[in-house]
Amino acid sequence: MQHIIRGFYNLPSFPTGCVATIGNFDGVHLGHQAVLRQLAMQGDAMGLPAVVITFEPQPNEYFAPDKAPARLTRLREKVQELQCYSIQQLCVLPFNKKLAQMSADDFIRQLLVGGLKVRYLVVGDDFRFGHKRQGDFALLQQAGKQHGFQVVNMHTFSIDEHRVSSTRVRTALEKGELACAEKLLGRSYQMSGRVAHGQKRGRTIGFPTANIHLHRKKVPINGVYVVQLYGIAGEPISGVANVGVRPTVGAEKALLEVHLFDFDRDIYGAQVQVLFLKKLRDEQKFSDLDMLRAQIEQDCIAAKEFFD
Repeated sequence: MQHIIRGFYNLPSFPTGCVATIGNFDGVHLGHQAVLRQLAMQGDAMGLPAVVITFEPQPNEYFAPDKAPARLTRLREKVQELQCYSIQQLCVLPFNKKLAQMSADDFIRQLLVGGLKVRYLVVGDDFRFGHKRQGDFALLQQAGKQHGFQVVNMHTFSIDEHRVSSTRVRTALEKGELACAEKLLGRSYQMSGRVAHGQKRGRTIGFPTANIHLHRKKVPINGVYVVQLYGIAGEPISGVANVGVRPTVGAEKALLEVHLFDFDRDIYGAQVQVLFLKKLRDEQKFSDLDMLRAQIEQDCIAAKEFFD
């Protein structure tokens, strides 16, 4: 990916136009990947740059922040995944009051026609846009005929006779079915972030951890997992991780804590990726730190058996 564009006022100028798609692309699962390949192939055929248009925050997070589902990927993680495909531009539109109140016609005129000069557009046939969701696939097709761009719907991508979707991935993760999530994503589920200083409680009970703040209101997974950590020398490094609020010590915000096996290096500040390979158990509250220590010992044994 060459550039990330933020907002309507920073739209790139494509003299001959572009091919584009619009969506949240949460998780960048196999269904999304099929769309990205379709877009890149069309861009090559037409000799035009491929552009992905997405929103930050996602629309459902703007309209109902307390009811919005947990994100599979933060924007930074989404960008990392999109870089694997032949996308020249990522256009990130801030979903705010102005965008929410923009009419469907203005969205087409200002963004697709006047801004990006779209020549080929891929969207879901259930895609809705504009004030009060007044714009739909039929309106886009009508505008395409008027302004000279082609509108096609995303091909349904199915696995096990069911459509691949972010909701389906999220459900698999909530159930601890990591193999199913991996099948839908085309890769192991992962989270990324910077290793930060914590309260160092793990060190006092013999299990030092790399603490990674998740910067999310909700997390799609919770509990104790077998993991591998990437992003530092010697990768992958095996370990066991806890995702949650650590009820034994009474934390408030969800945190990702990773205990790495046979590891004793300072990695504070490192940007790392944590791959989740197997769920061992749900997060639970212990009456004291000795019971917590005993359970972590069992978790480490189970994780090492997984790798063996």
